[in-house]
Amino acid sequence: MATPGFAPRPTKTSYDVVIIGGAIMGSSTAWFLSDNPDFTGSVLVIERDPSYSMCSTAHTNSCIRQQFSDPLNVRISQFTAEFIRALPDRMRDSRAPRLNVQNYGYLYLADNDGFAEVLRENAVIQRAEGAETELLTRDEIAERYPFYQLDDIVLGSINRKDEGYWDGGTLFEWFRRSARDRGVEYVANEVVGLTRAGNRITGVTLASGETLACGHVVNASGPRAARTAAMAGIPLPVEPRKRFTWVFTSEKPLDRELPLTIDPSGVHVRQDGPTTYLAGCPPQDDHPVDPTDFTMHHNRWLDHAWPIIATRIPAFDSLRIVTEWAGHYAYNTLDQNAILGPHPEITNFLFQNGFSGHGLQQSPAMGRGLAEWLTYGAYRSLDLTRYGYDRIAENRPMLEKAVI
Repeated sequence: MATPGFAPRPTKTSYDVVIIGGAIMGSSTAWFLSDNPDFTGSVLVIERDPSYSMCSTAHTNSCIRQQFSDPLNVRISQFTAEFIRALPDRMRDSRAPRLNVQNYGYLYLADNDGFAEVLRENAVIQRAEGAETELLTRDEIAERYPFYQLDDIVLGSINRKDEGYWDGGTLFEWFRRSARDRGVEYVANEVVGLTRAGNRITGVTLASGETLACGHVVNASGPRAARTAAMAGIPLPVEPRKRFTWVFTSEKPLDRELPLTIDPSGVHVRQDGPTTYLAGCPPQDDHPVDPTDFTMHHNRWLDHAWPIIATRIPAFDSLRIVTEWAGHYAYNTLDQNAILGPHPEITNFLFQNGFSGHGLQQSPAMGRGLAEWLTYGAYRSLDLTRYGYDRIAENRPMLEKAVI
C-alpha cells in the first residue's frame, strides 16, 4: 500500500542527488535545490520511516534562540526568523502561512562568577550580530519575573527578539510539500548499502533490492547518521542521545509569560500554551541509545526535574503532567555543533549531521548552504566551511559555550 506523499519505488535508476533521510534537514536541502533555478538535476529523498514517528524532528520542542557564543550560530538563527516570517514569499505560494516567533526569550541563569562571565562575553558577541541580549542582575530578574527563587543567582541573560517558540512542524510540512510539487521524489525505503569506487560513492542500495546510481549522496539521517557514514567507511561521532520532555499545568499559574529558563542544573522550563508549561532535561546517564528506544524514565521527573523546577519557581509545587515524551538528539560527541558539507576525500558524500538539539532552528540555513554547495561547489550566502568534516578528522572542536 502506497504511503501518501511517497512514491512506491524510485522512477529512475540514477539521480544527481540522493538524500538519505527525509526529516527537516533532508527536506530543507531538497527544497532549496528545487528552488534554485541554477540547479537542473534530479533529486531523490529516501526516508525509512514515512510516519516520521522516530525522527528528531517529530519530538522537537520547536524553539529558536540567538544566544550562542559563536557568531555564525547567531546568524543562522537570524536567517530562520527572517525566512519563516516571509514563508509565502519564499515558497512563492500564498497558501503558506507567515510564521512568527513567540518571543518570551531564553533566560540563562548563572549561579557562579565563572558562568556569569561567560554570559557577559556571549552578550558582546550576540549584540555585535544584532541580537538584543540583556544582562540582568538578580534584582532586575526579580522585578521582571517575581515568581523565581533567586538566592543562588548572580546574573541572568535574556533576549526577546526572535527568541522563543515557533511552529517548526509547519515549516517541515511546507518544505516537503513544495519540494514534491517541484519534482523532488520521496520514497519510503531504507538505504542498506553504499557502493564506493575510489574517492566516490557510485551506488545506493535499498532494502527493497534496487541499486541506484548517484552523483552526490547527502547523509541527512539524524541520529542514525553514523550508521549511514559507516556504509561509506567513514567514522562519524554522532549518536542518538535521549532527551525527555514534560508538558504540565500548575494549580497556581504564573501571572505572566514564562521565558525558557535554563536553570544552572541543566533543567529547562518554559511557557507552552496559555495555561501549560514545558520542561526538559537529559537522562541521569547521558549515553548513546538505540535509535528505536523512546522509553521514558519516569523517576527522572519525580526525583530530578520537578524538585529543581519547584525550587526555582515555588508556585510550581503542585503540578499535573498533561503529556510527556522522549526524543533523540543527533549528538555530535566532539563539540555538539553541526557537521556539514563534503567529505575531504570522498567528495560526493556530504554530511548534514550532528546538530545536537539545534537542528530545527538551523534547518533553513543548513539546507540553503548545502544546496548551494551541490549547485556551485561552494557556499554563497553564509560561509559554513567551519562546520566541515575536516575538524572531525583532526579532532579539532568548534567551541560553542551555549549548549543546552
